[in-house]
Amino acid sequence: MIEELCQRILDLSGRVGALKYGEFTLASGAPSSYYFDGRLISLHPEGAYYLGKVFLESLGSYDVAAVGGPATAAIPLVTAIALVSHLEGKPIEAFFVRAEAKAYGTGQRVEGRLVQGSRVAVVDDVCTTGSSLFGAIEAVESEGCQVMKILTILDRHQGGSEELRRRGYDFQALLEADAEGTVRVAG
Repeated sequence: MIEELCQRILDLSGRVGALKYGEFTLASGAPSSYYFDGRLISLHPEGAYYLGKVFLESLGSYDVAAVGGPATAAIPLVTAIALVSHLEGKPIEAFFVRAEAKAYGTGQRVEGRLVQGSRVAVVDDVCTTGSSLFGAIEAVESEGCQVMKILTILDRHQGGSEELRRRGYDFQALLEADAEGTVRVAG
């Protein structure tokens, strides 16, 4: 079922223009001949459902209490996962991590109900160098939580996923790209 949903996500990415070719500068500062805009999928009604469903299915054996990730890309992802988890009677809380703690109110960096000692998953749309994922992981672990699984829509295979695995994290991507930017279902 997961592979079928991943193929639907890949097909949808083509239909909504989430995968673009040309000259781009990535958030890491690196140049790229392609760009994957995961928000065009996660903010699409069909895409949000598929992502919520496949991520929830991928978390099935991990017994996580919450799922979150870096703002802004993870916000629609964790919302989709939380909604699908409720519909399927397997509720998982959602949270997101700000780049910096708020300078007002409670001064929180992590938004949502994250209980100290919880087992959590961290999600993002794309993994390139992993810097946004590492920032979210650091924030979650500083709250006393244990990261059980890391999930992304796309792994660009540019060092991030390798470093996550080297540090002992369980990383999984739905889609993966080769050096030329050919995107396929991860396998």
